[in-house]
Amino acid sequence: MSKPVAIITGAASGIGESVATHLHNHHNYRVIIADLNPLAGERVAKALDPTAGGTALFHRTDVSDYTSQAQLFKRAYEWGGGRIDFFHANAGIDDRQDMYAREGEELDGEGLLKKLDTRLFGVNLEAVVQGLWLFKYYVRRSREAGGGRGYFVATSSAAGLYHMQQCPQYTASKYGVIGLCRATGPIFVKEGITVNAICPAFIPTNLCPPEVAKRWPKEHITPLSTVHKAIDAFLADDTLSGKVVELSQENIYFREQHDWVNESQRWMGEESNKIWDEGYKEPPKREGY
Repeated sequence: MSKPVAIITGAASGIGESVATHLHNHHNYRVIIADLNPLAGERVAKALDPTAGGTALFHRTDVSDYTSQAQLFKRAYEWGGGRIDFFHANAGIDDRQDMYAREGEELDGEGLLKKLDTRLFGVNLEAVVQGLWLFKYYVRRSREAGGGRGYFVATSSAAGLYHMQQCPQYTASKYGVIGLCRATGPIFVKEGITVNAICPAFIPTNLCPPEVAKRWPKEHITPLSTVHKAIDAFLADDTLSGKVVELSQENIYFREQHDWVNESQRWMGEESNKIWDEGYKEPPKREGY
């Protein structure tokens, strides 16, 4: 049987590089290093596999572009001998424009305020949604080549559980990642695909401004080894799906959704699924927003 195959986005550094290395060295995975940075990406791939392409391969990918991400999956599937087993939707960026600043409050030729730069959502949320869409397609076909279960992991953030006032778009995108995983996880697990999210606390990566990394107290840094603990937990228990795991210092914490505020909300959140299922069997064309 061929080795399992993993795709990790944003894998040229930080969390992505660490997860790729962990899967390759400790779980016997062949790994695709997906990133925009070819120099750093090739460095990671060659460090794992000096033969360049046997068990680790770099593929330049812009996850905000659907075609680029779809090409990544197609190449990984072919390189892996007709299987993809693990996908870590890890690539992320911070806010591209300051929501609070007066700079940028410019009018266009029609006297309308120019649109806020929201490119972040294409990387942090849209790419995760499309990544899950692509992943489930290839996992279903991987079973013909000996693949088994599929493991989907998305990188959210502690900001997705709490908030980060300096980056409100980042906060919103990371909340969205959690909602996606909680909503789809209980459904996909029925066909052997687990969907989970990790919410790291402060891990100094390339996304972090240098001044922040320089000033951050060491006792409040979460090591990359804590990410490995979460990944290992997902791989060890195929019933874990729709879960959100907070990573803080050396510990992982499985975080449940908020308690139901009353019995009516509990009924709506649990018992009403049967009614919603009936309503969405054949969705009609909908108008408006």
